[in-house]
Amino acid sequence: MTKSDIINKEIKLIASNKKAYHDYFLSDLLEAGIVLEGSEVKSLRQNGMSLNESFVYFKGNEIFLKNAYIKSYEKSSSFKPDERKDRKLLLHKVEIGKLKKKTQEKGFSIVPTKTYFSKGKVKVEIALAKGKHLFDKREALKEKVVKREIDRAVKFRGR
Repeated sequence: MTKSDIINKEIKLIASNKKAYHDYFLSDLLEAGIVLEGSEVKSLRQNGMSLNESFVYFKGNEIFLKNAYIKSYEKSSSFKPDERKDRKLLLHKVEIGKLKKKTQEKGFSIVPTKTYFSKGKVKVEIALAKGKHLFDKREALKEKVVKREIDRAVKFRGR
C-alpha cells in the first residue's frame, strides 16, 4: 500500500466547486477548518452540501465562507440552522494576513474549491483566484476537447 492510497482512504470528498476551476485561475491552495453547528456534520456525511456561488470574505481579522449551502438534517430536532448562513473558517493569523494582503492586489479573490472529511474533521480547501476572461475559458475548453480526442485515438489504436 502506497502513501497516496493511505491519504486517499483518510479523505472523503463532500462537495467540489467545479465552476471555480472553469471561471478562475487558481493558486495558493490552503486547507481550512470550518465552524459548524449541531446536525450540520451529519448532513455533510450524507453529502448535503453545495459550494456553487460561494466565496470567502474578510470581517476584521477573521475569514468567513458565504453562500455555501448545507442541507438541513431531516432527523434533527426543532433547532435547524440557516442553510446559507455565513460560516467561520479556521486559519492561523499569519495565513489570514497573507491572504488579506494578496486579495488587496488587483483582481484577486478567494474561492472554496472543495469540502471533505480529513481524519474525521470537516475541511474546506480554499484557493487564491484570479478571474478568467472569455477567451481564456474558450482556450481551456479547446485544450480539453483535444486531449479527449487524443485519449480516444490512443485507446482505439490499442485494440
